[in-house]
Order: sequence, then C-alpha cells, then structure tokens
Amino acid sequence: MTSQTSRPSPPARPEVSPAGSWFRHYRSNRLDRLGGAPRLRLVCFPHAGGNAQLFHGWAARLPDDVEVLAVRYPGRQDRLHEPFPESMDVLADAVAAALEPWLDRPLALFGHSMGASVAYETALRLEARYGVTPRRLMVSGRSAPHRAKVSGLHERDDDTLIAGVRRLGDLGSEVYDIPELRELLLPALRADYRLIEGYRPERPSPVGAPITAYLGDSDPGCVLEDVIAWSDLTSAGQFALRTYPGDHFYLAGQEAELIDDIIKDLEELSP
Repeated sequence: MTSQTSRPSPPARPEVSPAGSWFRHYRSNRLDRLGGAPRLRLVCFPHAGGNAQLFHGWAARLPDDVEVLAVRYPGRQDRLHEPFPESMDVLADAVAAALEPWLDRPLALFGHSMGASVAYETALRLEARYGVTPRRLMVSGRSAPHRAKVSGLHERDDDTLIAGVRRLGDLGSEVYDIPELRELLLPALRADYRLIEGYRPERPSPVGAPITAYLGDSDPGCVLEDVIAWSDLTSAGQFALRTYPGDHFYLAGQEAELIDDIIKDLEELSP
C-alpha cells in the first residue's frame, strides 16, 4: 500500500451505502480509473453525539485503493427518526450484519471515543459470525473496555451533560448554544452516553486483529495506562500506541498526521 498524501487529491465522492442506511461511503475519484474495486475498506466509527461527517475528508488523504465506510448511527441526521440503539450489543450486532455485503475485501476498523468500543465489539462479531478478522483494529481516545470509568453524565441535567462534553474538547460544541439545534441534538448525545456508560464488560475477549491505540496527549478523558490496556485485548501479539498534541478531539487538528500513521500501520500488514 502506497501513501498518496504527498500530492493533492480531488474531493472524495460521498454516497449513502446501498447496504441499508448504516454507512456513508467515501472513495477517491481516482478509484474508478483503477478498476473501481478497493484493496481495503476502512470502517470508521464516530464518537458519542457524533456522526459520519467526521470522516468526510479521509478518503482524499488515504491511498486511492482504500475506501471509507463511515458508520451512521441511528437517531441523527437523515436517520433522525429511527430509535437509538438500546445497548452496545444491539448496536454492534446491527453494524456487523450491515457489513456482510462488504466482506469481499479486507477491512480495517477505526473508532474514536465511544466508536472505539463499538469497533471492538464489531470486530468480535465479524470473527465469530463471518470468520473475518479485520486487518487492524484502531482505537482512538478511549480506555480499554475493562478499564473505562463511568461518569454518570447521561443521568445528569442537560447543562451538566454539555459541560462534561466540553471538558473533553470543543469540537462542534457551539451547536448546543443554539436552542433549536440543542433540542435536536441532545437526545442523540444523551442516548450515546447512556449506551457507552452501560457497557461494562468484566472479561472482554481478545480479537484476532492487531490493535493500535491513538491518543491526544492532553485528553482529560483518558488515563494513559487505561489506554495501553487495549494491549490485553489482542491475540495477535501486536499492539502499538501513538500520541498526538491535543485534547480528546485531537484528530480534528491532527487529521493529516493521524491518517499518515494509519497508512503506516496498514502498510505493516500488507502482503
């Protein structure tokens, strides 16, 4: 796999995946000229309260033969009127099932914050139900499931919940200052916090994929030792930790550096 980040890339072409409503599909415009079939699909899972738009620029930075499937959680954007998943099991079951049509190519999974845990649980299901081990599980801004702390924010009032999110960083939090948007977006944020704070596996199983953890060096929501504990959850014997300047939402300001490192991590596993 060869990095294409050193030269300008045309904008990625977004599509809603035909595999139901679960993915926003981003691919390089040059991929069609390469035959239209990717070498690898990178499945990206957003944070609590987040959406697939977080990853809209990634395909243009990735090699031309890597396409992005950004997960679209129910209860927001054009899935606004769909019910929120009631538990991690419900959500991961649904994502794994929706990925079945995309298993004709190797997959790698990247999840940020809550999305890291969803990606991990999805990886377990892909292995158990389809015999597919992702090329790499990449977890960002999240403690390992057996070391994560519960804040109880989903049980607090709206202002306290928003303040808790802002303590992590300021990615897009200004929308909660607009009454109409606050009313529209808060239910999804609260539902996501309820889901991730109810996710407390005592003895999580290892995945067969190598794991890389990514972390902002000023992230107030993660303790370094708890992030390193992801190393307990791979049976592949390969774990790496990468850190970047920034808070919980470091990936917004460090997108180019992060994707360069993702490319390196995937190159290590290329045949």
